[in-house]
Amino acid sequence: MSTGSEHALPTTGNERALRVALVLTGGFMLAEVIGGFMLNSLALLSDAAHMFTDVAALAIALAAIRVARRAADNRRTFGYHRFEILAAAFNALLLFGVAAYILFEAWQRWSNPPAVQTTGVLVIAVLGLIVNLVSMRLLNAGKDASLNVKGAYLEVWSDLLGSVGVIVGALVIRFTGWNWVDTVIAVAIGLWVLPRTWILLRETVNILLEGVPDGVDLAAVRQALLGLRGVLALHDLHIWAVTSGKTSLSVHIVHGAPGVDAAGLLVAVRALLVAQFGIAHITVQLESAPCNQAGADGGERVETEHWQTPA
Repeated sequence: MSTGSEHALPTTGNERALRVALVLTGGFMLAEVIGGFMLNSLALLSDAAHMFTDVAALAIALAAIRVARRAADNRRTFGYHRFEILAAAFNALLLFGVAAYILFEAWQRWSNPPAVQTTGVLVIAVLGLIVNLVSMRLLNAGKDASLNVKGAYLEVWSDLLGSVGVIVGALVIRFTGWNWVDTVIAVAIGLWVLPRTWILLRETVNILLEGVPDGVDLAAVRQALLGLRGVLALHDLHIWAVTSGKTSLSVHIVHGAPGVDAAGLLVAVRALLVAQFGIAHITVQLESAPCNQAGADGGERVETEHWQTPA
């Protein structure tokens, strides 16, 4: 019985981009909060609330990246990479809370919408749009490699659309006098954010439950391994991710064929998983007989899922 392990390098994210985006967003959030109250604009306050979640998301993302750099220790043998996923999940829950607040406030204002000072709202919203465009550009490069950065990116993206909505609403009110449009825009912003927030939360929960990462086909991995020369069967195949971009795999492989040695088979398994599936963090247990059948010595019998090479 032999074991092999290979480790992938952790992703670090774009810390500088997050830091710059945090400074820009945090500074402008204060302007939107003050402007929203002074100008009686719920849409502007809605945008400011989303910008607050942007600030929180960016700050948490930065903290997560720094915590994730800590080396593994005797208590956390996988290190602290999972902290990034916890940060992404927290950001998703924060977005849900903000959307709920905006919808409640809109319901309160619907029957008696206050007058909105459109000139000030337009100025603040345009400046907010510029800040969000800059922040999105900074975060765009790292959003596909890290759920943590993706969460921050989605926060900024939703706020950018919020700024667009505020601008449109202010223009409509300016030329028609329909103050209720401000409330409608606020509700639209809240409803637009909810499905995207759900997707982010679903992805983070899948990682926390050690589910198969998105983009990895478990059945295809199984069939590819069974197709290797010398592989008779396999069981206990597990694929999970510690954090974004750090997929791990463990499997028990039953082998036995003339001319196929264990060391050579182990190399072939590693090469296949890296080349076809991009999985480099691998633990393989090679067995001459399934471990669930190795109970002749009186040891405990372990029932496992068992897959054999088709005849």
